Amino acid sequence: MTTADIIIAKIKEQLPSAQIRATDLTGGGDHWQLVVRAAEFKGKGLIEQHQMIYRALGDMMRQEIHALSLDTKEA
Repeated sequence: MTTADIIIAKIKEQLPSAQIRATDLTGGGDHWQLVVRAAEFKGKGLIEQHQMIYRALGDMMRQEIHALSLDTKEA
């Protein structure tokens, strides 16, 4: 399983409806751009949406992921 697969799986555990595109920005596996569309974002502000992603990624944010660019919207 690639790092992108793990990221997507972790997010889908918390946001089952999510459509996710994960791009490794540097090829090193620690700088990521995520585009996430999810029905679970309905009624949530941008900060809440991003917090939902951070929570889903958990320890990866403290270990494997050094930088994360997020584009989140309600699906």
